[in-house]
Amino acid sequence: MPVLAFLFLYSFGTNHFALRTFYPLRVDSTQVEGKWQRDTVFHRIGNFRLVNQSGQPTTQRNLEGSVYVASFFFTTCPQVCPRLNSQLQRVQEKFRKEPRVKLASFSVDPQHDSVAVLANYAEQYGAIAGKWYFLTGAKDNINRLALQDYKIAEAGPAPISSSPGLVHSQRLVLVDRDKHIRGVYDGLDPKDVDRLMTEIRILLYTYDHD
Repeated sequence: MPVLAFLFLYSFGTNHFALRTFYPLRVDSTQVEGKWQRDTVFHRIGNFRLVNQSGQPTTQRNLEGSVYVASFFFTTCPQVCPRLNSQLQRVQEKFRKEPRVKLASFSVDPQHDSVAVLANYAEQYGAIAGKWYFLTGAKDNINRLALQDYKIAEAGPAPISSSPGLVHSQRLVLVDRDKHIRGVYDGLDPKDVDRLMTEIRILLYTYDHD
């Protein structure tokens, strides 16, 4: 069970919201002007180097400074993935004109999901180049990202898939510009995806009012 911490309170319009930062690692103590202060250090998404649907290398630098939604899928998935990506279409459309919002969809079946296959698949969902990345690479690297970085097997609102040999989930993971996980959502539940979009707006609001 992940530990959820750091309830960051702020105003958004006329309401008050609390957005979590997930997975605290440790508490560091630092001395500032002669006084000791405690600071929680949170898990960060690690670096990666993969290839996108245009055949271009893609790393965390392509997402730098952005709020983005991560997901794990495969193109031959018959039921869950089409529904998941249809919801991600909604997210892309909602933030079509907001360059700070991106999507990163990682294929868990790189043996089949070549660049050409991903290009055709991305076209089916109207993916905007440079905004919605469909990514492929070595299977071990994808599995590491899924389990260790994005933690899709941790307790959350949506189950990990039992697809044979594939680390796959209907979860969506919201990552902030500092590479912290700020939300986990059931990508098949339109209401939970609505919550995701609201929380993206909240993050953008906080950045605009820092």
